[in-house]
Amino acid sequence: MKGARFSRCLSALLLGFLWLPGQSLGGAIKGKVVFVGATPAPKKVDVTIDQYLCGAQKDAEDLLLSPQKEIRNTVVWLENPPASAPWPGAKKVEMDQKACVYIPRIVVVPAGGTVDFLNSDRLLHNIHAAPKLNAPFNLTQPKNRTIPITFAKPEIIRIICDLHPWMVSWVVVAAHPFYAITGADGQFAFDNLPPGQYKLQVWHERLGTVRANVTVDDQQPARVTVEMKAP
Repeated sequence: MKGARFSRCLSALLLGFLWLPGQSLGGAIKGKVVFVGATPAPKKVDVTIDQYLCGAQKDAEDLLLSPQKEIRNTVVWLENPPASAPWPGAKKVEMDQKACVYIPRIVVVPAGGTVDFLNSDRLLHNIHAAPKLNAPFNLTQPKNRTIPITFAKPEIIRIICDLHPWMVSWVVVAAHPFYAITGADGQFAFDNLPPGQYKLQVWHERLGTVRANVTVDDQQPARVTVEMKAP
């Protein structure tokens, strides 16, 4: 009798822990961003300086689509994220300059985090940005010099090289951990979400911003396809 009473008490205690307010029940969002409409022709940009290293032309890379029109380099984040979620990775990321192209084109760094700008080219670059919320900078960068820049406030910042004007990249300063960049398949995912209604913001450098709503439960991942089109 005592054993049965203990078992019932233990079960009730465990059930209580499972339903503590604010506990994550392991919900998830699995999504994809796709382009709708006629596929735009790929853009080329002329190289006007340092052609011995940079080449004669570059792909603009401001809209990269798969054969299924899945969009690469789209930034997706939760407008209403769970509170107090820990940052899963490092608070420092790298962006390199190779053959007169920023690699990668887009990085995400938490507010208060740092981007190490590298220069692997055997020529002079400069990194130039004019943010609205963070401190502006315009710095020359010779080969093999690393320039760390810390970003204090959330915003999306365009980075250019004045010496090579086709060079463009983006730093996304994140307000919370629930940001993602789509890969070549256009997919993104967010895990460890408490059940509820979530608002997605989806940004692309050429296509602008769209929003979507997703309902998450603790049974299976919520699936969403976000459509974007040319402005």
